[in-house]
Amino acid sequence: MNRAIIAIAAVVLLASSYFLTRGTHSISADRSVSAAGDATPANPVNSPASSAATSTNSASNSSASAAPQPPATPEPAGNAAPATAPPLPTPQVGAGIPDLDPKEAIGSKTAPIVMEVFSDYQCPACKVLYTSTNRLLMDNYVSTGKVYLIHRDFPLPMHAHSRVAAQYSRAAAQIGKLEPVADALFQNQEKWEQNGDVDGTVAAVLSSAEMTKVRALVQSGTLDAAIEKDKALGQTYRVNQTPTTVFHSKGQTFPYAGVMSWEILKQFLDQLLSK
Repeated sequence: MNRAIIAIAAVVLLASSYFLTRGTHSISADRSVSAAGDATPANPVNSPASSAATSTNSASNSSASAAPQPPATPEPAGNAAPATAPPLPTPQVGAGIPDLDPKEAIGSKTAPIVMEVFSDYQCPACKVLYTSTNRLLMDNYVSTGKVYLIHRDFPLPMHAHSRVAAQYSRAAAQIGKLEPVADALFQNQEKWEQNGDVDGTVAAVLSSAEMTKVRALVQSGTLDAAIEKDKALGQTYRVNQTPTTVFHSKGQTFPYAGVMSWEILKQFLDQLLSK
């Protein structure tokens, strides 16, 4: 009965996402395409229907090809993987999440649901997810101990400044300033995307002493390894666009590509919690 409820909730979530992913960026997508053209209908990234979209593409400035349609019934990761793909891991909640830097996470480690959000600070859809859905998520589920929220860096190669933004964000996280810096980067995305002034955007929300520490970490070059670990982890989930959220609950893993509304996310989380 519970599995049927989860399946139904996931189908609703998938159907709604088709209309909510405008601006979503795939690995081969370019920002210059139209709002309708650069949107890929969201699918569970482990489903057979999405296998055509998950092959590795070169970082060319062209929009993704026609997207596959969502499957009728999604399955937890690892249950319906294409025959040619390696089986997906099914990390356990909390301690089982690989390569976890607590400084890049918010909430209680003992929360019954873990959400990993693979994000690119220069991706418009990632901004939408952050500024709308995730703010309500923080208030209603993260701060109440129901969800442990993990940021994963997944800078796409066609975004000129996204890796630098990821470096500054990760450096800020090391001094306990992830939230204000992430907020500044997303809220001012259009500005620093045009002028490349990631440093100035971050400096506007940190003290002089904090900024000195952040710049030193960025200039040290030690942050790239952690960013690459996040990207490698994303590949094990077959992440091919941003944002992609991976839900972990009671040993099951549900990758979900695209932006979802607060109403749909709330319904899905409540179904997971009621299992």
